[in-house]
Amino acid sequence: MNRHIGLGTALLAVSLLTTPAFAFEGPELYEGEQALYDAALEEGMIVSFDTGPTWANWAAQFKAFKARYPGVEMVYNDLGSAATVVALDKSKNRPQADTAYYFAASALDAASKGLVEDFKPVNFDKLPEAFRQENGQWFTIHTLNVSFLVNTKLVENVPESWADLLKPEYKNAIVYQDPRSTGQGQVVTFAAAFGNGGDMDNVQPGIDYLGELSKAGNVLRTVGTTPYAQFLKGEIPIWIGYENDGLKAKYTDGMGDDIAVVMPKEASAAAPYAISLVKNGPNPNAGKLWLNFIMTEMGQGIFAEGYVRPSVPGVKLPESVADKLPDAPQLKPIDIVKATSKKGEIDTGWAKAVLAQ
Repeated sequence: MNRHIGLGTALLAVSLLTTPAFAFEGPELYEGEQALYDAALEEGMIVSFDTGPTWANWAAQFKAFKARYPGVEMVYNDLGSAATVVALDKSKNRPQADTAYYFAASALDAASKGLVEDFKPVNFDKLPEAFRQENGQWFTIHTLNVSFLVNTKLVENVPESWADLLKPEYKNAIVYQDPRSTGQGQVVTFAAAFGNGGDMDNVQPGIDYLGELSKAGNVLRTVGTTPYAQFLKGEIPIWIGYENDGLKAKYTDGMGDDIAVVMPKEASAAAPYAISLVKNGPNPNAGKLWLNFIMTEMGQGIFAEGYVRPSVPGVKLPESVADKLPDAPQLKPIDIVKATSKKGEIDTGWAKAVLAQ
């Protein structure tokens, strides 16, 4: 192990000696970018936890980052949100990661355990308060947003609202994830609450609505894992899921006009996905360079190209996706601190309303 580390250090030293100073094409993306890049070059590497390349367009982020900052290598893994916090905690005396990405509930967990550092990246102050920890221990970089994913070969009339889903024509048509065991199910419950007069402090309207949906006979089933593959196969008429999955099915995985992706007109929920600078990480300057990059307009636009909505308000979307992610003023941000405190209420309330338990 030590021999490998020594060899890696030697190779890195040679690499740095032969890497020319980088001159940006055009202006800096933000003030101080060149100086931070110079410092990151001395470290030569970023270790980015839980940024699996097939998720949220991370592969394109890696490519763009490496093109702009040659000489700073990217190492990543794909652990899952909860497992990322466990890994950070196990290595806290000798941290391996520079940054960590996760559903915001896990970001809260990491911050509470003292595993992450204060860092306010570019555009931090533009974020809604619910999308950031006040000192920058975590901040939202994109959202996933509840929508109706409708197979138009199986459904004649595409529903446009939460009210529509209660109609008899959608009997045994609807699938969504169980809120007791999945984060997406929790977010769906909040979205239903927002669409039926509730808010972050009052989720009961969402619980009541999902109960009504079941009593109407319109729920085909609830599931414990993502039913994406089943939806692609044509086994699900309507999936109350995430917008990005619908757009991926439509534009990437071949469904085309056989799917409609509908943001319910009353209201919906934007679920925050966050990132942090790891406390005492091995490459802090490179970590900051990476976090700044994904929060610039360039980086936020790359997320949009992966069909997830940027967290920074007012970012101009790339032309290739601007029409695919239209303005959605009915989207309301989830306050993850309040959402976490409501989990028990949703679990027991949903079981009572839906399963009569």
